[in-house]
Amino acid sequence: MEFAKVDIAVIGAGISGIAAAKFYLDVHPQCKLVILEKDRSVGGVWNSERVYDTFYTQSPLGTWEYSDMPMQEPPKEDMYEASFKAKYTSQYLETYIDRCVHAGTTLRERIQYNFDVRMINKEDGEWTISGQDRSGETRLLKSPKLIVASGLTSVANMPMLAGQERFGNPIIHQKDFGKSDVLSSGTLKHVTVLGAAKSAADLVYDCVEAGKAVTWIIRRAGTGPGVFVSSPSRKSASAAYSIGTLRIIATLTPSLFNADSWWNRLLQRSWIGRRLLTNTWKKLDQDIVAEGGFNNRGEKAKNNRFGRLKPHTPFIWQNQGAGIINRPDFWDTVAENVQIYHEDIETLDTGVVRLMDGQEIPADVILCGTGWTPSLGFFDHDQLAKLGLPQPIGSYPSEQAGMWKELEEEADRTVLDRFPILAKPPDHYREPIKITPYRLYNSIAPLLDRSVAIVGHVLIANYFHLSEYQGIWATAYLDGKVNMPPLEERKKDVALFRALDGF
Repeated sequence: MEFAKVDIAVIGAGISGIAAAKFYLDVHPQCKLVILEKDRSVGGVWNSERVYDTFYTQSPLGTWEYSDMPMQEPPKEDMYEASFKAKYTSQYLETYIDRCVHAGTTLRERIQYNFDVRMINKEDGEWTISGQDRSGETRLLKSPKLIVASGLTSVANMPMLAGQERFGNPIIHQKDFGKSDVLSSGTLKHVTVLGAAKSAADLVYDCVEAGKAVTWIIRRAGTGPGVFVSSPSRKSASAAYSIGTLRIIATLTPSLFNADSWWNRLLQRSWIGRRLLTNTWKKLDQDIVAEGGFNNRGEKAKNNRFGRLKPHTPFIWQNQGAGIINRPDFWDTVAENVQIYHEDIETLDTGVVRLMDGQEIPADVILCGTGWTPSLGFFDHDQLAKLGLPQPIGSYPSEQAGMWKELEEEADRTVLDRFPILAKPPDHYREPIKITPYRLYNSIAPLLDRSVAIVGHVLIANYFHLSEYQGIWATAYLDGKVNMPPLEERKKDVALFRALDGF
């Protein structure tokens, strides 16, 4: 079988993949660059097939865009305060790939849609990419350089439920909700939503508004309900964004990005500074609980077990999902109309969800707002280990596991020395560790291979701006223009950031 040869291949045409490809072409306009995209449209979670009418952005207008093309303001009826419907992000990205032209070729013309990458390995210094195109035929590509931008929201995490084969009704992940007929169907009357984070909350609200009888199940063996706050007004959102990007505001949280200055030492290592931080965080928690009204609603909310949506851990310590509520009546709607269970599922039966406590819930459809799994299945275990990418704990080489254990224990001591307040967390659930973490320098670069960059595999609110920063850095890195520290220093840096992430 013949190989198609390119100068660089980009896996994924989401926000990060588009930005990385664009900046690489800015520097190398004549290069042969290809973008391999599994879906039929660009955008990842924001592509036109995955969005739906009640799906809104989490970032305010003016921040959710690339720096070289402002987004046009959507109609007022499609905005709620500073947020707007996701379909405008889809439209924006479609316009952007047409406007980005290098050597007479647009970004759109460089994208191979419906290309499902199945395997990537390295042979004789080149990356070999194997995948299936839209016709189902196997295609092979070779490239000396690779950018992986497959993202964190590409592969659905579907729960394995006992009795699933007997259930007989649809089980749909949030990823596919936009193209389903759940809201319009007259036969899908009883909807059960699984999950605790923002995607589950959106599914719950949308189904209630469509006239469905909704049950919301949050598993007992988990981190508990997500933390949700209301969307700020456009004016306050702009002010909050400007203030939130100030370095002095960043000092109110334990962050390794903050300089070890006298101010940070005062806040983090003195009793008066820690008291100030504790009181600030406490006030934030009080505001979140007050807005939700978990403890002071009417009898119907009590019967619906609405109080179980109260976050289990303080906001600054939260290790569950968080998000912005884009509906002014969200809490009232849920409190009055949704049956809420904080319980594990024992099994499914014909049209029924049976909980561990014995209760049975009728369900015409189950909607899963249950998150995502790493989108790196095209690498084998050996390649994942070499590149510092997540893989099952059991398949990780023992000698590397031992090395990282020592480095991360040292990093833990460094973190606790800088941020003593982290030594005494509140009681909280810790998810069992099943996969290794990302171990990338600058969250982009593998430690032992300079021919590949991993972009967009981070969680951050200001994703558009991050994608541009990563695209610029990845281009310089792949061109050999970044002076990298010695390997041992990079390992310590990686371990240090992984350590803080673990608190």
